[in-house]
Amino acid sequence: MSNPPMYGNLVPLDREVHKKLRLKTETMTVKRVEKMNSLFVAAVEFAEACKEYPIVFVRVGEVPTDGSRQAVASLAVLGLKSGSNCFVKDGMWTGNYAPAYLRRYPFAMVRIEEGSDQMAMCFDAEWEGFSETEGTELFQADGQPTEFLSNAKSFVENFERETERTRQACDELVAMDLLQDMRFEATLPNGEKLDVEGFMAIDEEKLGKLGDADILKLHRTGLISLIELHRVSMTNMPRLAGLEGVATQA
Repeated sequence: MSNPPMYGNLVPLDREVHKKLRLKTETMTVKRVEKMNSLFVAAVEFAEACKEYPIVFVRVGEVPTDGSRQAVASLAVLGLKSGSNCFVKDGMWTGNYAPAYLRRYPFAMVRIEEGSDQMAMCFDAEWEGFSETEGTELFQADGQPTEFLSNAKSFVENFERETERTRQACDELVAMDLLQDMRFEATLPNGEKLDVEGFMAIDEEKLGKLGDADILKLHRTGLISLIELHRVSMTNMPRLAGLEGVATQA
C-alpha cells in the first residue's frame, strides 16, 4: 500500500489493536504541507478554491502503453517554487479556504489491494498527534467508534466519493482533448525570474471550436461550470507570484 503525498505510514485502523489510540486534535497538521507547493482539490471544491488558488491539471499515474491518454488530476497551486507553500506561515494556514485533502489528515480511506473496490479506514502512524494517553478517544470501551471517529470516517468516505467524481470529470476533459501543456513566467521584485512548467490548462482554441453537441454535453455533465471556475482560478497566478516575492524578501 503506497502512501499518498503528505502521509508517512498509513496503517488500517483496527478496533482491537488500536483500542487505546487517541488523537491530540490541537496538534496542527499544517506542518505536513509547509513544503508542498500544490494539493489535490476535488471538483466540488473548485467554487471556493478558485477564489484564492490557481487550479491546474497534471498528469498522474503510469504512462499507458496502449496508446491511450494518461490520466490527469486537478491541483490547487500553493507556490510557484519547489518546496514553497505561500499559504503556511508560523505553522498556520493563512488561506481562507483549506482543501479537503488537508482537512482529512491524519485519516484516509485506502484501497486494500490495487484494483480492489474494498477500502479501509487508515491513519498516519507517523503523525505525532496520536497517543494512547492524551487527546480525543477514537474507540469506546466496547470497541465501537466514538462520535469523533464516526464523523472523521464520514468525512474521508465523502472525500473518496468526490475524488472519484473528479477523476471521471478529468477523464472526460482528456477524452475531449480540451487540455494543453502550459507555462507561466514571472519576475519577482528582487529580479528573480520564475518559469513554471509541468501543468495543463484548458485549451481555449479547442474549447471555442467545439460543436453544439459537445457544448451541450459539457452543460449537461456540469463540466462547463468546472471549466469556467478553472479559468477564473488562473487569474490567481500573478497574485501567487506576488506572494512568492513577499516570501523571498522575508
